[in-house]
Amino acid sequence: MTGAPHSVLPHPRDPAWWCVLIPLAFGIAAAWRLGLPSQPYFDEVHYVPAAREVLRWWQTGQGGWLNPEHPPLGKYMIALGMALLGDNAVGWRITPLIAGIVAVGAAMRALWYASENRFACVALGMLLASGFPLLVHARIAMLDIFMAGFLLVAAWQLAAACRQPETGRWRLALTGVMLGLAMASKWNAAPLAMVPGLTFLAVRASAGRRRLLLSRRGAPVPGITLVEAFVWLGIVPLAVYALAFLPAYQMGTFLRPSLVSEYGLIGAQFEMLRLQSSVIDPHTYMSQWPQWVLNTRGIWYLYEFTDGAQRGVLLIGNPLTMLAGLPALLWVAWRGASQRSAAMIACVMGYGVSLGMWVIAPKPVQFYYHYLMPSTFLLAALALALADLRSHPRCGWVAYGVLAGSLILCAVFYPILTAAPLAGEMSFTKWMWVEGWN
Repeated sequence: MTGAPHSVLPHPRDPAWWCVLIPLAFGIAAAWRLGLPSQPYFDEVHYVPAAREVLRWWQTGQGGWLNPEHPPLGKYMIALGMALLGDNAVGWRITPLIAGIVAVGAAMRALWYASENRFACVALGMLLASGFPLLVHARIAMLDIFMAGFLLVAAWQLAAACRQPETGRWRLALTGVMLGLAMASKWNAAPLAMVPGLTFLAVRASAGRRRLLLSRRGAPVPGITLVEAFVWLGIVPLAVYALAFLPAYQMGTFLRPSLVSEYGLIGAQFEMLRLQSSVIDPHTYMSQWPQWVLNTRGIWYLYEFTDGAQRGVLLIGNPLTMLAGLPALLWVAWRGASQRSAAMIACVMGYGVSLGMWVIAPKPVQFYYHYLMPSTFLLAALALALADLRSHPRCGWVAYGVLAGSLILCAVFYPILTAAPLAGEMSFTKWMWVEGWN
């Protein structure tokens, strides 16, 4: 029996260099004027003094424990930058900058391994780099960027473990470490940190394996039993989180007792919760999740005359992509369900979990920066939707138009994302396209 050989679709080429070049370009854009303002601004007034105490402990063996309501790792990271470059504005912000660069690259790698869609991978890098929230947080000594960086590296390793199960064991172990580091940076990571393990359990249970706990067959990572996955994705994150508090215990023996030395590791968590829940006074820039979704309420991290000029730093989302991402999310939800696309389902699930925690959270004072992770999943969904749109014979140009529009708007808003010198006190009105951004 003869006949023409079956055609084989070419394997998509890994956009590895794009996953280096786009984060580096983002890093250059974020590093411009990194030392401005030269004094702590917005929540840096809390985290920089806490990092100074960590640095003092490293250098002299004596130090206090400040900002006890948050886990300690982000403050260690800020202190590390200060140890390398000095107690100055660049020293405070160099590790957030590095975390932002890592976050962009890790998100791209995660989407590549999840979808093997070259266009979507590159598009996500461009969307994140020009999406505003990551750019602003890569330039300020706050905890959120460390949380995001670790979570996205975890997503990268998890997706790679599923795609390349021969590397599954060490990648799942690294996923667990990253999840623990994310929670040790900020508690907001906790709901997302639970998703990998619960997903592994759900996938194995749905397959109807007779030996559910010990079977090595089937998705999501063949060769890994459910018991082993529980170790990597359940026990390891908690162990890493706990280890992050060891310096806090040691520091508590000096000038000021830490929560850990005073209450113990478990008791310290309840005291941290009490401290966070005690913040109930209204704030000028507080907002709620519907405003985040519609991008109608921003936060001025800075707007004052400083370092010889009027300067501002505004946290909002890119006006084009944050809204375009909403119908894209619906499209991806439908496509993911109908075609069982793991990448699309993961985007929808990540968005729902990371936003849903704020829908039900009892914390009355919330801010737009809590939308950092939901917006990341939203832009990933937009990247996948644009990849579908690109293949349409008549509408392919729209995909490129959205990417171009995102970059153009980032350039337009760049001065008030990066503390550029402005013409005068009323310069902000140029960018106030929505009343809630004032």
